[in-house]
Amino acid sequence: MAYVQPAEFAAKMIEAGESKIMMSTKDTLIRAYMAGAILALAAAFAVTIAVNTGNFLVASLLFPVGFCMLYLMGFDLLTGVFTLAPLAVIAKRPGCTWNGVFRNWTLVFFGNFAGALTTAVFMAIIFTMGFSTEPNEIGQKIGKIGEARTLGYAAAGASGMLTVFIRAVMCNWMVSTGVVAAMMSNSVSGKIMAMWMPILVFFYLGFEHSIVNMFLFPSGIMLGGQFTWIDYFAYNEIPVVLGNLVGGLTFVGGMIYSTHYKTSPKRNAGIATPAE
Repeated sequence: MAYVQPAEFAAKMIEAGESKIMMSTKDTLIRAYMAGAILALAAAFAVTIAVNTGNFLVASLLFPVGFCMLYLMGFDLLTGVFTLAPLAVIAKRPGCTWNGVFRNWTLVFFGNFAGALTTAVFMAIIFTMGFSTEPNEIGQKIGKIGEARTLGYAAAGASGMLTVFIRAVMCNWMVSTGVVAAMMSNSVSGKIMAMWMPILVFFYLGFEHSIVNMFLFPSGIMLGGQFTWIDYFAYNEIPVVLGNLVGGLTFVGGMIYSTHYKTSPKRNAGIATPAE
């Protein structure tokens, strides 16, 4: 569980960002698809635990298993590339441009969405016996989550939009910290331990994660939630994507780059003289 120093994992973040930008379209889409599908399954797992046990803390403690699986398998979430890809441009890595960053973000968004939607369809089939019965208790809960986190924000007007945006900023502060935390160790056990902590925090506090929501809201619509696709995108997905971008790029990528990669010279304190 060797600890990697901040200056070292800051350099790793830039290398990872460069790798994302330079990756082929096929590899980017496959890795994003699998990341979305696995994280969606973890969300379904967590909701199932919460419903069956009545204990959201237990669900939150176990949800990070999905994040750890997809990261260790080298798959990509939009929240992670929001943080890493721009650093390669800021660090002026050869061939890395903002057009490359936007290309990567676009491909990962659609890959994540396709993967999460696949899991949403599969779980909706399970929760309704192939759409032949009413949703079971877990399916009904997912539908209610979708209503509360779309129409609930809409009913609050500008205050609701501010709230969902800030929840998204806070979410990717934690989730991207999880991405970086995995670079702090060279062992599998160390990576898992480091990732687990910030992901637990984000999930238990109910922050808004764009990829988790790519599962919860489409499945909620399929399972009878009383909201529409327009409600989902206007009052949740779009402001959440923007908030996730701000949270990851500023509180994680920008801060670590500024102090651990572009470290300022140490100040000269001089020789202190005793006060008379």
